[in-house]
Amino acid sequence: MPERRDRCIELLKSAGCSPKVILHCRAVCACAEEYARRCALADPALVITGALLHDIGRGSTHSIGHAQRGADLLREKGFPERVARIVECHTGAGLTADECTLLGLFPRDCMPRTIEEKIVTHADNLIAGSTRVSIDESIASAIHLPK
Repeated sequence: MPERRDRCIELLKSAGCSPKVILHCRAVCACAEEYARRCALADPALVITGALLHDIGRGSTHSIGHAQRGADLLREKGFPERVARIVECHTGAGLTADECTLLGLFPRDCMPRTIEEKIVTHADNLIAGSTRVSIDESIASAIHLPK
């Protein structure tokens, strides 16, 4: 089920992701893997696959819709729903279907529910570009966002 790391990187490239996006995905993966290895409930291989592919939708768009686009792309490619959901739920702290509608997205429940979804979402919030930041820095960088 989980893809090899090199296969995930090839998928990112074939989807049109830039080297900068790929570097970010690798950094998120390293952070997420640390958490997954410390959590007996998490599937580390699933976390690694989801973290590496979490921004695959950025090959098509850099809008907030990149998460849903990436999840749909993975579904089209026959990936397991567990991987697609990690990608779909990684935006911010997750989005309800109502929040998705307000943002012009498909009205889907994009709230992280599984431990793997939560780990990748959290790791993504702790990586700015390819640099790990503190939770305080992450929150401070989001202060400009609308309510």
